[in-house]
Amino acid sequence: MAASEENSSLFPIFILTMIALPLVPYTIMKLCRAAKKKSKSIHCQCAISNFSTCSNLTLVLLWVIMGFLVYYIKNMSREQQVFEPFSILGLQPGASDSEIKKAYRKLSVQYHPDKNPDPEANQYFVEFISKAYQALTDPISRENYEKYGHPDGRQGFQMGIALPQFLLNIDGASGGILLLWIVGICILLPLVIAVVYLSRSSKYTGNYVMHQTLLAYYHLMKPSLAPSKVLEVFIKAAEYMEIPVRRVDDEPLHKLLLLVRSELNLDSKNIKQEQAKFLKQHPPLVKTQLLIQAHLTRETSGLPPTLDGDLKRVLELAPRLLEELMKMALIPRSAQGHGWLRPAIGVIELSQCIIQAVPLSARKAGGGSTEGIAPFLQLPHFSEAVIKKIGRKKVRTFEELQEMTPEERAELLSQAAGFSAIQVEDVERVLEMMPSLSMEVKCETEGEEGIQEGDIVTVQAWVKLARPNGLIGALPHAPFYPNHKDENIWFLLADSNSNNVWFSQKISFMDEATALTTASKAIEEMMEVS
Repeated sequence: MAASEENSSLFPIFILTMIALPLVPYTIMKLCRAAKKKSKSIHCQCAISNFSTCSNLTLVLLWVIMGFLVYYIKNMSREQQVFEPFSILGLQPGASDSEIKKAYRKLSVQYHPDKNPDPEANQYFVEFISKAYQALTDPISRENYEKYGHPDGRQGFQMGIALPQFLLNIDGASGGILLLWIVGICILLPLVIAVVYLSRSSKYTGNYVMHQTLLAYYHLMKPSLAPSKVLEVFIKAAEYMEIPVRRVDDEPLHKLLLLVRSELNLDSKNIKQEQAKFLKQHPPLVKTQLLIQAHLTRETSGLPPTLDGDLKRVLELAPRLLEELMKMALIPRSAQGHGWLRPAIGVIELSQCIIQAVPLSARKAGGGSTEGIAPFLQLPHFSEAVIKKIGRKKVRTFEELQEMTPEERAELLSQAAGFSAIQVEDVERVLEMMPSLSMEVKCETEGEEGIQEGDIVTVQAWVKLARPNGLIGALPHAPFYPNHKDENIWFLLADSNSNNVWFSQKISFMDEATALTTASKAIEEMMEVS
């Protein structure tokens, strides 16, 4: 019975250990990563806090459980005192018989049932004082205690199992529960994990993208696919087909259609017929496209909680789906082993728009800029109305705004756009984090001075990234994107006339070590072109 109680008391310690082993290193890793992100991120009034995520709340909950277990174990250890005869009698180890008898008589006056009617005093006298006196006055018990730390002599090695006491009562009704516990933990749990893993591995690729998605992207990707049509291919991912379609979402989606229909390339002459035709598509396709367009146009404030959750799921899947879509555009298709440039550019532009929440229509050339007003919309507090106001002051391109001095920008934004001092400071902070790239390209034929038709040409490219604040790596300013996103740069060696991509590489400058490694690799990369 005593061994059973001891095993049961170890159960909270066992649970605490199992929680602490993964939780402590994971928390340290997460804090270090958060500190690293903080040094590379931009803090402004338009930033959205993402603390209340499922992983963060789970982490906090597990630490609360750990704190409760520590408190419980601490109190439990106080209740389970180790039997120390000398300490109970208030003596030092090795005290003489006369000192032991004197201490016993003194404690008897205080705790003996004839002297003290308190039940707790009676219990303490019988279980501790009398037992301690007996252990020290009997020569054999005292010798055993001094040699082995126990009045009964050398104690055998005991083993137990850290489970609650009711599960250890094999003879009672809980014997079946213990059997189920063992079967569940040792057999069923590993079996379930194996089945789930095998089912997911047969359904997903190594990048956690469905095989059906890759198949659809491969067949839908065309060399003439215009950048504006890439979104229609992107939303056909099998992951998006699994997003639930609810009847209660019909009315909000119809309202959403009215807000974003200018981005859907519908014929304005027959707008009602075009809307009806659009809504007759596969419901998950309609829902996914409307949610993405709502995100791009920043019309998500009125979404109900169900649609808002679906939108977060769509955006969570977007980076890895876009990465696979980019691979389908760059995969060698021609006889010479070249990828396609036009759809690759479309995927990059769509990725930029999704991260920055910028409409695809904002990229249309106009006002002297080949990228339209999209670069302006990356800045905090900027809108189409603000862009029109500063345009009247002869600032029509993003480069013109960047080339101004901070004082000139502050005067322009405060007078023309009505920005406050804090808003101007937010804009300056983002501009300081924006990278500028310079590239040096060298083409040569080994052993020859000039290049002639038919020669094998070696192309070497040196890329230099610089920021006004001096950092190498930084996180993009993306307050409307709810998930973490690193800054990545695509380098393409391509021919716009033939639509061929000869070489491609994705680079991230998130830290100095990665930057040096990537730069060294890029310098060593040589592309031989006939």
